[in-house]
Amino acid sequence: DFTEMEKKVDTTARAVLEIMTKTTEYLQPNPATRAKMSMMNSMSRIRGQEKGPGYTQTEAILGEAMQRFGRELGEESNFGLALIDAGEAMRELGEVKDALDMEVKQNFIDPMQNLHEKDLKEIQHHLKKMEGRRLDFDYKKKRQGKVTDDEIKQALEKFDDSKEIAEQSMFNLLESDIEQVSQLAALVHAQVEYHSRAAEILTQLSSKIDERIRDASNKPRKEYAPKPRISLDFSISENHNGGIHSARSPAPMDQPCCRALYDFDPENEGELGFKEGDIITLTNKIDENWYEGMLHGNSGFFPINYVDILVPLPH
Repeated sequence: DFTEMEKKVDTTARAVLEIMTKTTEYLQPNPATRAKMSMMNSMSRIRGQEKGPGYTQTEAILGEAMQRFGRELGEESNFGLALIDAGEAMRELGEVKDALDMEVKQNFIDPMQNLHEKDLKEIQHHLKKMEGRRLDFDYKKKRQGKVTDDEIKQALEKFDDSKEIAEQSMFNLLESDIEQVSQLAALVHAQVEYHSRAAEILTQLSSKIDERIRDASNKPRKEYAPKPRISLDFSISENHNGGIHSARSPAPMDQPCCRALYDFDPENEGELGFKEGDIITLTNKIDENWYEGMLHGNSGFFPINYVDILVPLPH
């Protein structure tokens, strides 16, 4: 039945579009990072670069923080050594997640995108053409007497031809839907591989941490030995209440600029780092979320909600 096929094709089109979107959100759940990626990729294209930075996995961010503080605590610290182990495992998890992203994009999202942009668009084109010819036939049929029978017959033949082409294209799509099942299988297989590798990495980490706990419990506890107190004669400097002057020199206020409300540590190439209180010269507004500016001779992008505008950019 033509109408039933049309309904199924419409449902398929809506399903493909929404599932592609939701799959991307599932793989890359942070909307702010997705927006940043989109902006950075756009800037890369403008600058003629091949590709912007990829999605920063939260596992990799956590792992970097763990390793940084683990190294800072040093090898004498049980906690520091365990943090280094955990940080390395998190870094590996981030790499496995990157592999999942790539696998799903190549074998699930890209084929779905191709289906949406080619086959489904082609069917919509045939249906639209058929509808136009149906209206033409109805119009000429109503004017019977003023329009020749040959014209009416030609209009009917054109409508029938278009309907047959649209029907054939819908039939082919619905009959070959096992291809979409194969693509869905690729998504599931990629997830199985990811969770299998993640479980393996975390199991190894768990064993390492358990071993560190056992080793630490078998070592003799160190006792605190207070050092003898030394008597010191403190004198108050004349300048004790002299006040503290900021070493930062503010940027001139005759050009667009802003003041940093918080510290911002860049995570991607092209971002501009700064400290709370820095005065940043504004050069461009990228979009509703990002500015471009200069500080200490360096230029880059930074989020709008991290700064307070002192002199706005000209409209």
